[in-house]
Amino acid sequence: MKFNTIIIILLLSISNISCQNATENQKVILGNEVLLNENLELLNGKRIGLVTNHTSLLPNNVHLVDTLLALGINVTKLFSPEHGIRGNISAGQLISSTSDEKTGLPLFSLYGNTKKPSPAMLKDIDILMYDIQDLGVRFYTYISTLYYVLQAASENNIPIIVLDRPNPLNGVDIAGPLLEIKFKSFIGISSIPVVYGMTVGELANYFIKYDRLDVDKKPGLTVIGMKGWKRNYNWHDLNLKWIPPSPNIPDFETAQAYPGTCFIEGTNVSEGRGTHHPFLTIGAPYINADDLIKELNAINISGVSLKSISFTPVEIEGKALNPKYKGINCNGIKISITDEAKFKPVKFGIILIYSLLQLYPQQFKFNEQHFDKLAGTDKLRLDLLSDKALSIIVDGWQQDLEIFNSKRKNILIY
Repeated sequence: MKFNTIIIILLLSISNISCQNATENQKVILGNEVLLNENLELLNGKRIGLVTNHTSLLPNNVHLVDTLLALGINVTKLFSPEHGIRGNISAGQLISSTSDEKTGLPLFSLYGNTKKPSPAMLKDIDILMYDIQDLGVRFYTYISTLYYVLQAASENNIPIIVLDRPNPLNGVDIAGPLLEIKFKSFIGISSIPVVYGMTVGELANYFIKYDRLDVDKKPGLTVIGMKGWKRNYNWHDLNLKWIPPSPNIPDFETAQAYPGTCFIEGTNVSEGRGTHHPFLTIGAPYINADDLIKELNAINISGVSLKSISFTPVEIEGKALNPKYKGINCNGIKISITDEAKFKPVKFGIILIYSLLQLYPQQFKFNEQHFDKLAGTDKLRLDLLSDKALSIIVDGWQQDLEIFNSKRKNILIY
């Protein structure tokens, strides 16, 4: 590969040395590092639009965009998902387009009035590139941004490169109901289960093959794969630093609980926003913590311990604006995951809601529209409100999962 100046050659050498030293203790090398070390020629002479946020760090803790610019790569525009390019904007807060304060590059928000790059945004771009760490959960909106970026790439005839990253939960488990098309939204973009067991690169292939993105032709997709990743790895197996992918996922334990406890968002129970342990802190003013723990323990849930807690949600800058039950004392549970292999988050979330309905049939309420969007169906809510046995409810989508898994196997990279 040829560069125009000696300085750029030196910078590339320094970057490679730094990355190599940083990865000596790593099991897994991410797609962004593989790009720099092996595939940088793909970007030569091209104008790059980078879809990214604060998670796009290399092992030397330098952001990918800063590294690319230092190497003389012509990054012309940045695109950011929910929570902004620095990851410090509260959930649901709309973001306007501006310029990046660090690089000065034009910065286009994909979480405002526009969620898909427009032709005007993509003007003077030769390649789109996506590098964002997601959670492996359907209602985590970064994958919806990926969907729309792939769609825009096809519509505007722009090749797209996805720099692959681990699924933090693992690449094996699949769980939860599949989304029905009539419930499609930005928190449910595709007919996949809540936990889908694919990397972001595999998911891009899935969107193209099975969703077809509502476009006439497939986008020109290149996935830069990871090295050393195995499907049974969760985040603790990677020897990688946890960078909170969004303000309310501060650690991996929260990420593990999130596929189940996020269902609480669609109810009149607090999911813990406005505390320092969101999605692990669950409660409401009408709950008796001891009664709830007794009810849950009677079901003999594996891999988790529960303790009673009282908390008062407050606004936390960059994390929680006007949280549910703001300033009101809530009683409930603090969740601790004791066995990662045995804990099944979606099942736990459904058992939790089932138990709340058993204890508080008059007080507990669904926000029907939001809950059904999270679930991807109204069947789960209606089943929970019926007289169906818990075992029937939690196993109600096994046949759908088997069909999904047979499709999923066709696009796996690892």
